Amino acid sequence: MTFKGDYARTMRLKRRNCLTQITKLIFLLSLVALLIFLIDHISPDNGGAVEKRLRDKSMANTSIFIWEVFRGKENKSSNGQQNISTLENLKPTNTNLINLEDFNSDGLFPYLINEPDKCQKNQAAPFLVFLITTEALQVKAREAIRQTWANENVVPAVAVVRLFLLGKSKDKLGSKKQMILLEESQRHHDIIQQDFLDSYYNLTLKTMMGLHWVARYCSKASYVMKTDSDMYVSTNTLIRKLLKPELKPRKNYFTGRIIRNETPIQDKNNKAYIPKEEYSKATFPAFCSGTGYVLSGDLALKIYTVSLTMRRVHLEDVNVGLSLAKLGLKPIDPPHDLVFYHWRIDYAVCKYKHLITSHGFKPEEIIKYWRLQQNDTTKC
Repeated sequence: MTFKGDYARTMRLKRRNCLTQITKLIFLLSLVALLIFLIDHISPDNGGAVEKRLRDKSMANTSIFIWEVFRGKENKSSNGQQNISTLENLKPTNTNLINLEDFNSDGLFPYLINEPDKCQKNQAAPFLVFLITTEALQVKAREAIRQTWANENVVPAVAVVRLFLLGKSKDKLGSKKQMILLEESQRHHDIIQQDFLDSYYNLTLKTMMGLHWVARYCSKASYVMKTDSDMYVSTNTLIRKLLKPELKPRKNYFTGRIIRNETPIQDKNNKAYIPKEEYSKATFPAFCSGTGYVLSGDLALKIYTVSLTMRRVHLEDVNVGLSLAKLGLKPIDPPHDLVFYHWRIDYAVCKYKHLITSHGFKPEEIIKYWRLQQNDTTKC
């Protein structure tokens, strides 16, 4: 009986020791998993992952703003091509709007090319800032735009600032494109670029970069226009007839080609496809076509900040519309005789005296139409 009792005690001790070792192993594995998770989500070296925190400097209000983490994952399509940078979001703990003095200079991603002093070179704050989305190889388009509607001296006595917005190319020609872009930037000083993948699916990031730049470096600008590099813009009409420098600048003003009651596209083969988990409602709030819209300068900070408190969609114009809606604002129709077209309008004298935007132009066409309009003295 003594032998059996000793054997039973020995087996109990072994089982207890085994359970202890298993518990320790589980604990260690949990620590390793937690460490991997933290490295994956916080490390600045992980594909551009960025986490920012903003604090109230006065310490009277110690609320902490946790900025969403963007992770640029380059997914592979069936043919092995890189196509989408997905965005994973962490909801912030506080949705209050930040003050400009709390702004970090980088924003969501580090600037690779920046022009922080561009607005400071003028004694007066710019009346209008053009934010133009473009890609590295669209050199001719940028040059055509510099010569025409976004020439910074296009309207006498009205201060205009021009900026081209780009992400980073990561294909085989990426380093060569970057060198060309840097040389162009040194000549013209009108390019800003952040360290995220330049793709259709990251147009939202381009627009947010532009809004961040305005809020951080050009906060006293009266108006901002976001548009694209294949657009024709009647700058004189935009400034003289719509924005009117002789009047006090508007606040909380947003206008363009308004799209109402738009339903999310559910076709997975369409690049505008919006998954239900990304946006679940039946229709989008009213938004303006991303081909060209105008906002008052004060909205740059507001839209940028509120967008950090919500899940983003890759359709940049829809995303801006969602931000406006969260601010309790709606886009305003322009006067009936001034039109933002989001399709191409062939040149006609009187029509071009009343349109603000027309879409789908090659660089040489932009120059041709601009010259026609500038040299035409027809009264309409």
